[in-house]
Amino acid sequence: MERSVNRSSVPQPDLLATGPSGPRPTLGARHVAAVVIGIVIGAGIFRTPSLVAGAAGTETVFLLTWLAGGLLSIIGALCYAELASAFPSAGGDYHFLTRAFGRRLGFLYAWARLSVIQTGSLALLAFLFGDYASEIVPLGRHSSALYAAAAVIALTGINWIHVHRGTGSQLWLTILEVGGLFAVIAAGLLVGSAEASTTEPSGESSIGLVLVFVLLTYGGWSEGAYLSAELRGGRRRIAGVLVGSLVLVTLLYLLVNFAYLRALGLGGVAGSDAVAADLMERAVGPAGAVLISLLVAVSALTSANATSITGARTTYALGRNFPQLRWLGRWKMRGETPGNALLAQAAIALLLIGAGTFARDGFQMAVEYTAPVFWLFLLLVGISLFVLRVREPEAERPFRVPLYPLLPAIFCLTSFYLLYSSVAYTGTSALVGVGILALGAVLLLFLRVPPEEETCP
Repeated sequence: MERSVNRSSVPQPDLLATGPSGPRPTLGARHVAAVVIGIVIGAGIFRTPSLVAGAAGTETVFLLTWLAGGLLSIIGALCYAELASAFPSAGGDYHFLTRAFGRRLGFLYAWARLSVIQTGSLALLAFLFGDYASEIVPLGRHSSALYAAAAVIALTGINWIHVHRGTGSQLWLTILEVGGLFAVIAAGLLVGSAEASTTEPSGESSIGLVLVFVLLTYGGWSEGAYLSAELRGGRRRIAGVLVGSLVLVTLLYLLVNFAYLRALGLGGVAGSDAVAADLMERAVGPAGAVLISLLVAVSALTSANATSITGARTTYALGRNFPQLRWLGRWKMRGETPGNALLAQAAIALLLIGAGTFARDGFQMAVEYTAPVFWLFLLLVGISLFVLRVREPEAERPFRVPLYPLLPAIFCLTSFYLLYSSVAYTGTSALVGVGILALGAVLLLFLRVPPEEETCP
């Protein structure tokens, strides 16, 4: 008889945890859109087009693949929009997974976010900022790591002071980032069509490999779900914010890749190690390399700030649900921000930066460290949509995924393929990330797992 209880009538962990002891809906749609756009348009758009061009074979396939990547990401955003509108929470994915599969799996996800996914992403973005900042003003032997550590400390401090400091900074950083992309697009369209390129692509397209690169470049859009409880009118507006943000990103990606093709040709894009820098150098001369370094540094800083904002929300939700970790679940009311969670996240990111300082390539180490664990849990979030449709059919859903179950199935299959690829093509750092996830399972043995209806005050 116990199994027949409708879970929608039972108080769930961190469900709409708003009010005097938790987050309140204080953010506008522009702030959440700035987080989504800023975290997606990272440095990938300045790196991966060369890899995509080398595997695409033709210009048509090259551009269509970027369109397909945008459409697949929008499908994922539609799935997240249903979950976030039905179950808005500062915990985001953590809340969806806990609701669908229980607190133990939810704990493993929150542990992965704190120790691998979000802190690893924060470290790699900080390293990327450091790499390009060092090109402008070098600080010595460990210049990149010093810049990276300074970025983490500064962004954490801004977000710790007040949520509006963090989201306000995000808004302006995103405006600078998008403005820089428009500058690259304009340069590519005005410089004239490429003549003969010195490098020819293979001529054979590998759609699967191409999609891996493209979807990684679109990655990060799911982070908007973590602000669903802080968005004014979030249950009604989160779908429009997520999908609208990705439509804008898709248009920008199509335009910038068309600009690359026009200026350099497919072979020129495929043969370039720094496609945006080559385009800008052709358009404005040697000063273009400095401009691109500034743009990539701003893009990395923008994504790092968004990562800091959303990552701490999961840790906050974890602290609310496990008594031994209650200190992580304290909401800093004076700043409307999860203060302790931000500090814990920064401390782990700084440890990863310290480890990356002694690695051959800190950025690559961080990518390999995070990828398999990230795609595993994104797949589980997709599955949770099916589980919650069956388990809680009467829950209010202001937005429902169209063409259900086809679109959620496409999202799950895409996530599974990228999980496979991240395991098959990454190095030993990926095994370290998986090992840290396993350590969370061991830690779970020593924690008291509260009943599903119990939430820490």
